[in-house]
Amino acid sequence: MTNIRTLFTTKRLLLNLLVVGTLGTLQLANAHGHVDESAAVIRYDAIHHPVIGKGGMVSSQRMLASQIGADILAQGGNAVDAAVATGIALAVTLPRAGNLGGGGFMLVHLAETQETVAIDYREMAPSAAHRDMFLDTKGDVDNQKARFSHASSGVPGTVAGLAHALNKYGTMSWQQVVQPAIELAEKGILVSYDLSENLKSRKAWLTANPATAKAYYKAHNVPYEAGEVLVQPDLAKTLKRLAKHGPQEFYTGKTAELIATDMKKNGGLITMQDLANYKVAEREVVTTTYRGYEVVSMPPTSSGGVHVAQMLNILENYPIKEQGFGSAKNLHVLSEVMKLAYADRSKYLGDPDHFDVPIKGLTSKAYAKSLMSQISMAKATPASEINPGKPAPYESPDTTHFSVMDKYGNAVSNTYTLNFSYGSGIVIPGTGILMNNEMDDFSSKPGVPNGFGLIGGEANAIAPTKRPLSSMTPTMILKDGKPYVVVGSPGGSRIITTVLQVIVNVLDHDMSIAEAVHAPRVHHQWLPDVFQLEPGFSPDTIELLKAKGQNVEKAKTMGSVQSIMFKDGLFYGVSDPRRPGAGTVSAD
Repeated sequence: MTNIRTLFTTKRLLLNLLVVGTLGTLQLANAHGHVDESAAVIRYDAIHHPVIGKGGMVSSQRMLASQIGADILAQGGNAVDAAVATGIALAVTLPRAGNLGGGGFMLVHLAETQETVAIDYREMAPSAAHRDMFLDTKGDVDNQKARFSHASSGVPGTVAGLAHALNKYGTMSWQQVVQPAIELAEKGILVSYDLSENLKSRKAWLTANPATAKAYYKAHNVPYEAGEVLVQPDLAKTLKRLAKHGPQEFYTGKTAELIATDMKKNGGLITMQDLANYKVAEREVVTTTYRGYEVVSMPPTSSGGVHVAQMLNILENYPIKEQGFGSAKNLHVLSEVMKLAYADRSKYLGDPDHFDVPIKGLTSKAYAKSLMSQISMAKATPASEINPGKPAPYESPDTTHFSVMDKYGNAVSNTYTLNFSYGSGIVIPGTGILMNNEMDDFSSKPGVPNGFGLIGGEANAIAPTKRPLSSMTPTMILKDGKPYVVVGSPGGSRIITTVLQVIVNVLDHDMSIAEAVHAPRVHHQWLPDVFQLEPGFSPDTIELLKAKGQNVEKAKTMGSVQSIMFKDGLFYGVSDPRRPGAGTVSAD
């Protein structure tokens, strides 16, 4: 069973491959007829190559969702129109992270006014939430309740956030951008090997909730096999209601009633009043300069932008390019800088509507220089000797990011999530909507290690209407005031360091966007005092790092970057090979 959109997508993707193949043969010859490789659109001295196009581009963790966004661009829509369509489509194609029942962050660069705005649509704690709501009679955190119950859900912000962006900065109607996702949910998507194996591995958990089992498994809880078609009729009905009655239907209409009813029945806290009271927040972007470029990122309640800026400010004082990518010196500096930033992270970070976050102080060049005194190039500084902040609680790596750039000069960088893979694992009956478990991103017991050995700070304690701290880091690099690179990633606490390294790879190591995304990554978050390295680094380098006192540990892959670069009139996009099924599509 193959639907019309799948056929159309295949045709468009083949066309894009032909375009890329044609452009790949274009090189510039000088007056003597010699090929100038350095000026070529595609350089044959490179191993990694991006998707290339002229009409705008979408990069997301699902090729089909990227195609829907690219279709919107091809129809004349702008980056915001395409981003909203992509975000809604991901709720159908990437159920473990794409969502209507979660929340996130969006950066929008507006070509007309040359400004970048930050849209915070992170979930909010229900009005009945309280500081000790996840503590048992012994005063210990009840992780089952905090992560896998109806009480673990905050008030979802995704629908409100996407609608806010579209209404204020888009050009198309809500109905236009929702319709492609309706067709996907109604006609079905082909189940990939990735989705099939993912659902099989979580079968016991996800089928414990009848509505979740109905949404993602066949009769008698039989898992879907790769190549079969997954139809989501309840989600299609919800999307049709949203298309017909507008996004507010999610917060005041039948969808809201279904959510509130199921919450009340099962010990959840979200009420109709909580849904009706949800508000999107526009905030001032975090910004810094690096090597002559402007880097803009997300402010709190995301901690990502502040600490990307903080780390770049420190790194700017080191000869990163001369050290060379992957050298022991280079990796050592990255590790030491990461530790300093993460030590500050949740000591000072929280919801700015509830806590005074010293953004300017943390991102100042002077503060960065003062932190340099704590870095020794000869040896690693133990975490115990770094002024202790309190790192944020565990975050799932199953977030998702998408990037969009249009031919008009607008750009969107968006990261959103359900928190854990499939959120709480709870689908609201009759809606097809998976609910988040973002209440677990608060510090359930400030100052005490959680089940993952991490400590939460007072700034992130639970309170009514408060938004939990996040690592999501949608980011842009601006060149002469215009978008040069749009970047972001899932990855929990590793998001911040993943985004940092892509920026450094481009601006310091002169990598193409494909090389910058594909290159192996490292991560240190202060506690635990472990320096994690992806596969791909030299054994000799690892031995040199150990000699400096780095507690090196081999790690699984980090992040799933979706990024686009605009250079010399062309868009260059790349989807991280670390996650299957991702794809970048040109609007040409």
